[in-house]
Amino acid sequence: MDRVQWVVAGAVLVVAAAAGWWFGGDPEPPPPLQVVTPTGFETVTVHVAGEVSAPGLVLVASGSRVADAVAAAGGLLPTADPLGLNLAAPVLDGQQVVVRAQGEGNPAVIEDGKVHLNSATATDLERIDGVGPVLAARIVEYREANGPFQAVEDLLDVAGIGEAKLAAMRDDVVAP
Repeated sequence: MDRVQWVVAGAVLVVAAAAGWWFGGDPEPPPPLQVVTPTGFETVTVHVAGEVSAPGLVLVASGSRVADAVAAAGGLLPTADPLGLNLAAPVLDGQQVVVRAQGEGNPAVIEDGKVHLNSATATDLERIDGVGPVLAARIVEYREANGPFQAVEDLLDVAGIGEAKLAAMRDDVVAP
């Protein structure tokens, strides 16, 4: 390249840099991850934590499932244990979905040995005195049809559980 070509190339670079500064300004950070739902649809806010690409608060359409909330949080990481989740369970506003890593243990049993109603399998529920396979299956079916238990007292809505059965189970279970 001769001297004129170098000068022209340099001038073009200076003009391009000035235009980028003038028109571009400081780039804004990307907005937080959210799922956009069609206009007119109600949304719920779900806290997705643990082994997902973008943990945090996500917005999903009312009536969404755990799978939708996990997808809104960027999907499962390779270290996630998908068997620890019921991806078909409906989500509620304000719910927390925790995606555990493989090998983290049974999320259905908490530190003091209580069974967590919202993550327990039917087999886990059978560990509770007085809960056999039929009642355990009813509890799981109720949870899958109606969403997570908000309180232990919600067990009264499950067929076969009355005040006496609830009193016998109360010390062995926990809900949010």
